[in-house]
Amino acid sequence: MSEKLLTPIEIGLTAAIVAIEANEPLILTASGSDRDKLAGLPFGPFDAVSHRTFEIGLRAWVEEQAGLRLGYVEQLYTFGDRGRHTRAGDTDAHVASIGYLALTRAADNASRAPGATFEPWYRFFPWEDWRTARPETIERDIVPELTRWAAESEQPETTRALSRKDRVRLYFGTEGAHWDEERVLDRYELLYEAGLIEEARRDGRPAALARKSTPSLGISMRFDHRRILATAIARLRAKLKYRPVVFELLPPEFTLTELQRTVEAISGRHLHKQNFRRLVEAGALVEPTGVMSTQTGGRPAALFRFRREVLQERPAPGLRVRGRR
Repeated sequence: MSEKLLTPIEIGLTAAIVAIEANEPLILTASGSDRDKLAGLPFGPFDAVSHRTFEIGLRAWVEEQAGLRLGYVEQLYTFGDRGRHTRAGDTDAHVASIGYLALTRAADNASRAPGATFEPWYRFFPWEDWRTARPETIERDIVPELTRWAAESEQPETTRALSRKDRVRLYFGTEGAHWDEERVLDRYELLYEAGLIEEARRDGRPAALARKSTPSLGISMRFDHRRILATAIARLRAKLKYRPVVFELLPPEFTLTELQRTVEAISGRHLHKQNFRRLVEAGALVEPTGVMSTQTGGRPAALFRFRREVLQERPAPGLRVRGRR
C-alpha cells in the first residue's frame, strides 16, 4: 500500500491594525518582498514554544516588526483556504492564518519600524466611503458589471438562498434597497465571485479570467489580506453599536466633534450633528472634563472623556448610529 504524502501545516497570525488620524481610518500595512511588490497586513508565525496563546504571539511580533504596542485586540476568523500562500504544484507548507482586529491610537505610532506604513483603508475599499455622497464608482464601475454578471446566470442557484440579482440589490443598495454598512465582507466576496477585483484574476477564478480586463476597484493586497481587512472593517462597524471600542481610537480627552468624526470615519456614513449628540447624551458614554479646547480652529469646545462606569451599568454600551442616507 502506498503511503499518502501529508502536506505540512503552519499557523500564522495576521493583524488588521486600525488607527484614526485627521478624521481618516488608517490600516497598518507592511511592504512586500522584492518578488511580491504588493503591500499587505502585518503577519508572522505562531511560536508554540515561546507564546502561550495566539494573542500573546500576535502582540509580541507586532511590537517587534512594527514597533507598536497594541491596545484592544479581538480574534476574527481562521483563514485556511488552500492557495493563500502557495500556488498549484507547490509542496511548501500550507499556512492557515488566524486574523485579528487590533486598535491603536495614532499618537502611539511614533516608533514604527521601517516598511510599516499606515494607509487610509478606503484606498482598498473606495465603495465603502459614503461620508460625503454615494461613491461614484458604485454606479459607474460596479453596478453595471454586476448587473451583467447576474444576468448570465439563467438557471436558479440551488446552493444559495439568494440569487445573484438579489445579492447585488441587497449588498450594494440598488433598486431602493437600504445600504448596510456592515456588509463589507459580503460586498467584497461578491466582487471576487464576479471576477471584478484583481485578487480574483490573480487566483485564477474563471469569472475573472473570462474578462478582457479587470476594473480598477481599489488597491489589491497580497495573499487574501484584503478579505481579512474586509472582515475586520465589518466587525468594527458592527462593534461600534454595542461596545465602546471607539474610545480605543481617541485620545483620553476629546471634543464631541472629534468623537462624531471618528464614528463617521469608521462607519463610512455622515451623521446628523444634533441627533448624534442626543444619542451620546442618552447613552451616558462620556462625561465633561470641565476643560475647554482651543485647538478646534474656531470657538473653544468642551473636552470630554469616556465614562468607564457605563461598563458596569449595562451589558451593551455602544453608539447605535444611523446615517442620513
